[in-house]
Amino acid sequence: MIYACGDVVLDDGRFQLIRGGQPVQVEPQVFLVLRELFQAQGRLVGKEELVAAVWHGRAVSDASIASRIRAARAAIGDDGARQSIISTVHGRGFRVLPPVALSGSGSGPAIALGDGNGKPSIAVLPFRALGLGPGSEILPEALAHEIIRALCRLRWLTVISRGSSFRFAGHDTGLGQIGDMLSVRYLLTGAIEPEGRRIALSVELVEAASGQIIWTDRLTRPITELAELRHDIVIATASALEVNLPLHEARLADTAEASALDAWANYHLGLRQMFRFCAEGNQRAAGFFARALDLAPRFARAHAGLSFTSFQDAFLQYGPDRAAAVRRARSEAELSHELDPLDPFAAFTLGRSFWLTGDMENAGGWLTRATELNPNYAQAYYSRALTEVLEAETGLADSNIGHALRLSPLDPLLYGMFGTRALALIQQGADQAAADWADRAATSPHAHFLISMLAVAANGLAGREGRARQWRRHTRMLRPDASQQLFFKAFPLRDDMVRQRVASSLRQYGLS
Repeated sequence: MIYACGDVVLDDGRFQLIRGGQPVQVEPQVFLVLRELFQAQGRLVGKEELVAAVWHGRAVSDASIASRIRAARAAIGDDGARQSIISTVHGRGFRVLPPVALSGSGSGPAIALGDGNGKPSIAVLPFRALGLGPGSEILPEALAHEIIRALCRLRWLTVISRGSSFRFAGHDTGLGQIGDMLSVRYLLTGAIEPEGRRIALSVELVEAASGQIIWTDRLTRPITELAELRHDIVIATASALEVNLPLHEARLADTAEASALDAWANYHLGLRQMFRFCAEGNQRAAGFFARALDLAPRFARAHAGLSFTSFQDAFLQYGPDRAAAVRRARSEAELSHELDPLDPFAAFTLGRSFWLTGDMENAGGWLTRATELNPNYAQAYYSRALTEVLEAETGLADSNIGHALRLSPLDPLLYGMFGTRALALIQQGADQAAADWADRAATSPHAHFLISMLAVAANGLAGREGRARQWRRHTRMLRPDASQQLFFKAFPLRDDMVRQRVASSLRQYGLS
């Protein structure tokens, strides 16, 4: 829905505010405040109603509400003295004074990459029904349609509509030929079959030209739980493609001459280097993203990639100027969101940029926006969980980290997911379980020195002196200058008692 009030336009579909024809950058909660007021069209919106819509019913102070109202007024050219657009009715709530016009969803395309020739493309074919009884004829098409809807949320992937891909239902056409006819690089196929009182779903991601299987999975459930099985396979497919397709794209790009690489190929090579989580890989990733932008300056995802690498520079303190890295992380994320406000990667990097400055409320808002744009975005759920742990909201963190692990059990950020659960358990006083999870985190691929320090602290708190000393040696090997200052700069725990316990354990094992 689009709301117009004077020279202010609020595009709910694109999560974008425009004033005087120019986009205005606002925080998620400020946008939601404006949306709630514009939706009311002059009706008084009480504080309780505003809290339910913006903060989902969580307890918030009057000062927080007032702060968001001030920011909303500033964004649309109003202020508390004039109140020409947003009026405060003291003790009762707020209303918009000028008339608000409503229209349907925006019809123009989101601002994205120019020609998109190198963007990965996929067609989802109707699943094959093997031995299903009468009345199940629609199931293969329904399942493929649900997967198409989920994959359409992946802004980096071109998904062929069902009107084209479903033409091949029941046809004995080779996958390579289907790929040529639909002009796609990848095909997703699957089958549904009964197994006694259970039903099985299998799915394969295939490179069309070569027939190579990139990823496959198989799930079974009791036949009475068909709806749950469909839900599980849709989530598993969307999450797996988020991880596996970019890696395969990077492998393909490795075989080409550097001069022949387009913007998308450079982007995927950058992703692979970025997920190495080391200074060298981070620097190389930034170079690939920069080359992608040389080829396509309005490539939103490449700007988000530069924000991610700048975040790593600041978080892991690879260079001497952390403040400059923090500024780059924010500015590149803002530019990415401006270019494509529907890309969850842009919202994700914006959220993490606020995390660097200790603004956990806005960090959480943008990370929530990322999961709204893509409900299968495991890394955003994990980052929300870590934000909640730092704010000592471990109940919320438990749910989000569990969801992240279910969505992406082989994620490049798996060490962070395990580490977040370890931190949450330390806050809950479950030191033995925390040490188990910290060990899993520190032994996961690409775990950095901060995770190793967490393993020192957790094992020390659990009384596992030998393990704590082992992780201290590993920490020094990874980062000779590792210190509590670096650890708490990265993990600014708000709970003073937990912070003191962790600091005491680190100090006991020679990390001051």
